[in-house]
Amino acid sequence: MRRHELTDVEWELLAPLIPSAGRVRPRAEDRRVINGMVYKIRTGVSWRDLPERYGPWKSVYTRFRRYAIDGVFTRALQQIQAQADAAGDIDWLVQIDSTIVRAHQHAAATGRKGGSTGRTNRNDHALGRSRGGLTTKIHLACDSRGRPLAVLLTPGQRHDGVCARPLLERIRVPRTGPGRPRCRPDHVIADKAYSSRGFRAYLRRRGIGRTIPEKNDQKMHRRNRGRRGGRPTAFDSKIYRRRNTVERCFNQLKGFRGIATRYEKTATSYEAAVTLASLLLWARSI
Repeated sequence: MRRHELTDVEWELLAPLIPSAGRVRPRAEDRRVINGMVYKIRTGVSWRDLPERYGPWKSVYTRFRRYAIDGVFTRALQQIQAQADAAGDIDWLVQIDSTIVRAHQHAAATGRKGGSTGRTNRNDHALGRSRGGLTTKIHLACDSRGRPLAVLLTPGQRHDGVCARPLLERIRVPRTGPGRPRCRPDHVIADKAYSSRGFRAYLRRRGIGRTIPEKNDQKMHRRNRGRRGGRPTAFDSKIYRRRNTVERCFNQLKGFRGIATRYEKTATSYEAAVTLASLLLWARSI
């Protein structure tokens, strides 16, 4: 085993989750191709610069792109999460947060010229323009051990509070036996960016506990209204201390150079790279 490659234990865990070739001509060895993908996102090199030991770079890229479009890595991640949930390894104390990733100039050539530049454009490939240039924001929900449960990509300027509900709705852990997938956490921890009446009401309707600090202007507005302002929101500082878990999860994900800086042109490919990195974090924790 070389550096930035799967160990024997990790491959034994991931091998059953990789689609088989079927009745077609023999293809490149699966482990060699997956190792090429891992090397790519770990080092951030160009696809054309992959070492020759992984075979033709175009074969690795074509397989990666096909897996990204088909959602192979997402289904594999859900299967590992299902096994962990069946073993009682997920306590469902979920932390949510986001981080901004700078897009490399190679990721900026997405062919958006001549397209719509409005806010409703669905072909923005999760690229947003800010003072620092083109950026992508990764919204993440993780468990208490810092393992990703759901990932959502948006342009860098998108507010966290707007994406909180879509992010939680992406949590979907299948059952190993009969039954519907689990989609509801027991408790959610978030920072002040997610402090809004709408999001608190959404969590209340779903029966999800919440630990979210209240913004200073919201406290002042409530006090100015007197009795009409209602009661202060419940907040447990001891539980909130555990929110650093999601920060550590981002730190581990950004240990992959291909995640810390976005090189992929399309949102589908970049989300697949983030999902593959999340898959490796799960494989190493089991």
